[in-house]
Amino acid sequence: MKSRDYSDASVLISSLITETSRGYLGMPDAAGTAVYALCGGLHLLIEDVSGVGKTTLVSCLARASGMDLGRIQFTPDLLPGDITGMMVWDSGSREFTYRQGPVHHQFVLADELNRSPARTQSALLEAMQEETVTVDGVVRPLPEPFFVAATQNPAWYAGTYNLPESQLDRFGLSLYPGFPSSETEAQILSEFKDKKAVDLVGRVCSSSDITGIRKMVQSLHIEKKVLDFAVSIAGATRSSSSFQSGLSIRGTQHLLRAAQVRGLAEGRSFVIPEDLLFMAPAVMNHRLILTPEAGSRGMTTAQVVKELCSALPVPVL
Repeated sequence: MKSRDYSDASVLISSLITETSRGYLGMPDAAGTAVYALCGGLHLLIEDVSGVGKTTLVSCLARASGMDLGRIQFTPDLLPGDITGMMVWDSGSREFTYRQGPVHHQFVLADELNRSPARTQSALLEAMQEETVTVDGVVRPLPEPFFVAATQNPAWYAGTYNLPESQLDRFGLSLYPGFPSSETEAQILSEFKDKKAVDLVGRVCSSSDITGIRKMVQSLHIEKKVLDFAVSIAGATRSSSSFQSGLSIRGTQHLLRAAQVRGLAEGRSFVIPEDLLFMAPAVMNHRLILTPEAGSRGMTTAQVVKELCSALPVPVL
């Protein structure tokens, strides 16, 4: 593949971040993480309090990417069939036919995912891992490219259900936007007093471009030293006394894929160790659960991950 192709892909990724940031003001890092997730085929989890723009960020990214968006508002009474689709009786043909659910979109916004119980949340597991849904014993493929961006409220919010570890592990990247600066908040109030944020965002690519970017991401070369470094990072989390359990093998795979995205965003055809270190927090923060002892000392997952990574010798390529 020509170096020019990688340069063009880097420009496209940068354009996606810039365009998404037009509607999601003042937080380019959050927009960047969301774009990296989309370009790497790594499902995204966004957690924070209500009203800080989680849904706005996802909507702006969907608009910029040109992908077909479907939104699922999770509530306690939502059923799995409301997501995957179900068999319904057709009085005309006098037989049951399959009616697609909202998961049959290229870009799925799972809004307030943890407001539904485990039975409903589990309806997304097959879709996120296999990109298929099984209804009435029939496996049906989902559109390509496929991407899930989920928002969730903090666990201490009323009416929330904790996501099981198996579901958290299927999200490739996570982010916690937080509140904007005072200057940014004033700009938001001024810019969007009479229009929606997503209306400022234009389309910069198509779904076929996203498919092409993902294939290019997978083609980035990874030296054995970099692979070994990724294994070392995962091993450090597994041997740490601060975590109940370490990074899964799927998590290590996601770390490598996220590093490939970052390498492509920098215009390179290969991955360097710094790509792994840069993406490690976004890959690990939602996966690794602190022990009660570590939590009682006021530590955070991000702090422990940073300490573990900084203690490892970085290979020289």
